[in-house]
Parts: sequence; C-alpha cells; structure tokens
Amino acid sequence: MGITFQSKKLKRTLMKMIVGLFLFGVSAILLLYLSAFILGPPSLINEQNTIYYSTDGKVIGEEQGVQNRVWVSLEEMSPSIIDATLMIEDQRFFKHNGFDIKRIVGAILKDIKTMSLKEGASTLTQQYARNLYLSHEKTWSRKLKEAFYAIRLEMYYSKEEILEGYLNTVYYGHGAYGIEAASHHFFNKKSSELTLAEAAMLAGIPKGPTYYSPLNDPERATNRQKQILSVMLDKEAISEEDYYLASREQLTYTDPKERKQLTIGPYFQDTVLTEAANRLNIDQESVRSGGYQIYTTLDITMQKELEESVAETVADSSEMEVGAVAVDPKNGAIRALVGGRDYKNSPYNRAIQAKRMPGSTFKPFLYYAALQNGYTATTMLMSKPTAFEIDDGNVYQPSNFNGYYANEPITLAQALALSDNIYAVKTNMHLGEETLVETARKFGITSQLPAVPSLALGTASVTVEEMVSAYGMLANGGYKIDGHTIEKILDPNGRVVYEREKVDDSPVLNPKSAFILTQLMTGIFDESLNGYMSVTGISMADKLSRTYAGKTGSTDTDSWMIGYSPSLVAGIWTGYDNNRTITSVPERSYSKDIWTTFMESVHKNLPKEHFDAPKGLVAVPIDPETGQRATPHCPTSTVMFFKEGTEPDYHCSEHFYGDDDEHQQKEKEKGLFQRWFEVFFD
Repeated sequence: MGITFQSKKLKRTLMKMIVGLFLFGVSAILLLYLSAFILGPPSLINEQNTIYYSTDGKVIGEEQGVQNRVWVSLEEMSPSIIDATLMIEDQRFFKHNGFDIKRIVGAILKDIKTMSLKEGASTLTQQYARNLYLSHEKTWSRKLKEAFYAIRLEMYYSKEEILEGYLNTVYYGHGAYGIEAASHHFFNKKSSELTLAEAAMLAGIPKGPTYYSPLNDPERATNRQKQILSVMLDKEAISEEDYYLASREQLTYTDPKERKQLTIGPYFQDTVLTEAANRLNIDQESVRSGGYQIYTTLDITMQKELEESVAETVADSSEMEVGAVAVDPKNGAIRALVGGRDYKNSPYNRAIQAKRMPGSTFKPFLYYAALQNGYTATTMLMSKPTAFEIDDGNVYQPSNFNGYYANEPITLAQALALSDNIYAVKTNMHLGEETLVETARKFGITSQLPAVPSLALGTASVTVEEMVSAYGMLANGGYKIDGHTIEKILDPNGRVVYEREKVDDSPVLNPKSAFILTQLMTGIFDESLNGYMSVTGISMADKLSRTYAGKTGSTDTDSWMIGYSPSLVAGIWTGYDNNRTITSVPERSYSKDIWTTFMESVHKNLPKEHFDAPKGLVAVPIDPETGQRATPHCPTSTVMFFKEGTEPDYHCSEHFYGDDDEHQQKEKEKGLFQRWFEVFFD
C-alpha cells in the first residue's frame, strides 16, 4: 500500500517535471521568437566587390576589400548551380522554417555518443547566418547564436532572398566568396554560363574548400562531383542523359595567368577610390567592400596609348618618373592617367599627389591676365639681361635659357613662343604680382602661390592634374571644369547613390582673351616665330599632323609639356622623385616626346578640328619681327588675332623684298611714297 502510494507520487512528480520542462521549452521558444520579432530583420549587408567600369561599360577593375566576392541575383545564376547546391546541402530547404528537425536530432545523437560537435545538420539558412554574422568555430554558443539568426532570417526574408544570399557568401576556397567569384576563379566565366558538370563540381567545394578543391585534389573533387550528380539523378533534378553527359565532361580550368586581377590604369583606379569615398562620405575600405558599381571617365584606348607612350619613350635604365593626365576639356572628365612608371614598385600617384614647379607652363596664366589688361599679341617689350629691384632693396635678376636674349624689343607672341623669361617677369611686375595669383585662381589652381616676381616663371609647386584642368579652360573657350574620374555610382541594389551634375554654363574666363591666348600658344610649333632662338616646340613640329596649342616648361629638376586640341588636353611631367637635377639631354625631352606620341596616336582617326573664334575678333597677318601688319615683302608673317579696335594700325616698313641685299638697296633708292604705293597696288 505504501509502495503504491509512493509510486503514484513519483509518477506525478515526474509528470510535473516533464510538463514543466515542456512549458519551459515552449516558453523559451516563444521568447526566442518574440525576441527575434522585436529585433526585426537582421541586416544582409556584407562585403562585396566594388566594380569599376570604363566609359564604354567595360570592367576595368575590381576592389576586393578583404575578400573577393561579387553579388549576382538568382536569375543571373545557372539553374544547375542552384539545383546542385540544394541537392547536396539542403533538399528540404523550401519546406522547413530554418531548421531540419530530423537531421538535427540525428546529428545531436551522434554528437552525444562521440562527445564532439563534428556532426553537422545545418540548413542553408543556418549556414547563411553563419556566413553573415558568426565565426566558423564549433562551439555550443556559436550554434545557439546561429539558430537565433536563422530564425530572424526566416521570419523576415523570403526563401529566394536567403538562397541568393547563401550562394553569394559561401566560401569556395582560394579567396573566392560567392558563386560569381568562384565561377571566374575556376572556369573564367560568369555563373550564368556554368554547365551542369561545372556546377556540380563547384557545389561540392563548400563542404571542405581545401579538401574538395579540384585545383588541390582533382580525384577527390571529381568523386564528390559524381556523388552530387547521382543525388540529382535520384531526386529527378536531372535526366539520365544529363547525368551521362555531365559525368563524362572534361572540365577545363582557368589558366593561372588569367586569374590575375584586371589592372587597367591602376593609378587611375586609386584616384577613383579616393573620389568615391569623398563623394559618398565614407572611408575607402567601405567603398572597396561595398559592392558598388562605379562608372568612370576612363577611355581604355587612351589609357593604353598613354601607358605605351611612356614605356616606349623612357629608357629602361632611366630612374626618371612620370606624371601624366589627359582630360576632356568639355567637362573635365579624366580620360587617361599615369601616376608613375611601375605601380607595383611605387603606387605613389605623381599626377595627382605630387607637387612640382611647373616652370614656363605657368606663363599662359600670366599672359591671359596681360590680354585682359591692355596687352595684345604684338605688345613689345625689351628682351635683354635685366635686374629688377624688389622689396627691401633686393635685386632679382632672371635669365633666359642658355643666356640667349634678343637685345631688342619682341612681341608677346614671340615671347611666349620662345619662352622669354625677361618679358614674363616685366609683365608680372607691371600688372602687379597679386594679379597673377588671382588669375591662376580663376583657372582653378588651388595650390599655394606666393605673389612674387618669379611666380611668372613657375616657381610655385602644383600638381599635373591642376595644370591640365586649367589648360582645359583655354581649350573650351573659358568655361570652368573640375577634373573628375566618376560619372555615376550604383549601390549593390542598383540604386543611383551619386551622379555627376552638369556644371554651370557661364564662362569664367573672357572668351576673346582665351581664344587669343590659344592662338598664341599654337606659336610654340610655328617656325615663323623663330627669333634669337627657335620656338620651344620645334622638335615636335614636324611630327604633328594637326593644330595644337601648348606650352613647354622646365626647371633644373622638372620637365613639362602641356598642350591641347579642341577635344583633348594632356599634360606630361617628368623628373626624379628625389628632385635631383636633370642633366641628360634625352631625358630633358621625355615630356615632349611622350606628349607628341600620345596626342598623335589618340587623334589619328579623328577628323581635324579648329578652335572656334568668338565674335568681336579680327585676324591680321603680322610680321613677327616688327609686330606690324605684314606686307608681301616681309620674309615671314603669321596670322594673329586681336579684339576689334586693338589690331596694329601700321604696315611693316622695314622689309621690302625680304633679305635680298640688291633689292634692299634698290628699295632704299625709291621714295617712301613709291614703296607704299607698290605695297598696296602692285
């Protein structure tokens, strides 16, 4: 009797304990789901490759961040990879709510028997949660967290979203995360192009990325591939014919050389990364791994031509470096950029980051100011050794190249073409040194500029990109441009997060002065302007097939050439990183040679263009020596442009029948009236 009573009491206690445990379990599950509901949907943001595109939509490079991954939608994947993955990883994926209870119970029993956590029963949802939020360590705490995140994923996202996320984050080995990166790494193709045999091979890798990689152990990987194909056949995911063909298909893997990341314009891509971070107001690492699609301004053909021009010009033995930029003057879009001769050896961008003295390439800003303040193409100033008294009684005495001087007055046109330093300093001091600083600012120069007489000779430090964008304002007739590398940025969902706005259409420079200066800058290639020395572009002149405007510049340590057509402006700097003096004659011509080769190559198949003159200008044939209107008897003449009312009034009276001594003697014997009569009525 007592035993029966105790037995019943024990049973009731056990029942209460079971019910209590059951209620506790139900309460825990309800609390778990309530917590998941309250916390809301977990973020699906994960590292993805950011891709750069050229102007014609071609991929020029990828930013991988820490991992190599590219996101694609389910619709962009081969159906075979989806089916193969489901068959081998989670056949009941579309039926369960994140957990496969039958598999879990079986795995737990095995783990208890072995006192380990070796047996896995994770669904794709759990694996996706692990890929997104957790480590891969085998601990009970990690498994509990994994389960919690799986609940939240299933609660707030569709099966298709979870499957797509899994396939884009799972690790396939060799640094490739996601099916798209894996497809390119193993087969050099998009995931949409995978065959059944290739898909089955890739589907087997995530179980053990090192163990089942066909690149590490082809035999083991092939056995697992055939196992997957067999499962697919058994589950009627494929036909017997599909199985037969796929199991016998010979797979061809990507050549290791082709796996190298595309590196078109590496210095350009660095510039894009910096600009993107600034535009989006995020750090550069967030851009790298943010899955953005960045549409850049790069012209692949121009970039290759610029790189080839550098490689062909600069001797392998030379230690000189190069900074080069090519810009579309209509909008400031950077079409090509070289920041150095070897990116691997030195990623320092000499086109964007380095500041060097521009030498005489700074003079066009001075002469624009002069044209705005009463100068014309024929304004005459004396070219001879000159000492200028500056502040505190100090004396500044600039010199011309090699000590050459005209020792007589020369025109502004000739001063620019010959790069006369005396003329430039006199003009700067006449206008007031602050005028040149203010004018350079109008051209977009932001670097520090001291208001001193020597600034006319380019003694401040500026970047190549600054100078090229400034010259672009002359090429486009005076409109402000900002050098840029990005047109548009899309986020991983295809939403536009940045798009470049059209700039203001009002000119910043006086169009008439800008055009006159452009015409004067064509003079560096015009031998009719030769004087006490040859024009500075004479070594390039016979290699040019069309009209360009430009300016050379040099200091002891720097060599520059910047020039433009109506459709493209390019600037080249060459020099040593350690600022040592350039002593080699061939090295001093590198900038000119690179510029000439590049500009001719990219314009080769384009129609010839002309700079459009604004209204209110007159074109007059001028004798370069006297600066007066040329007559048929002047030995040389060149057409120069003037604002209406500022053109020379007088014709040249010094040249009759050129330099022929006999004719000159006869002319002297004629009266002045007769000579002028012949000029106009012969």
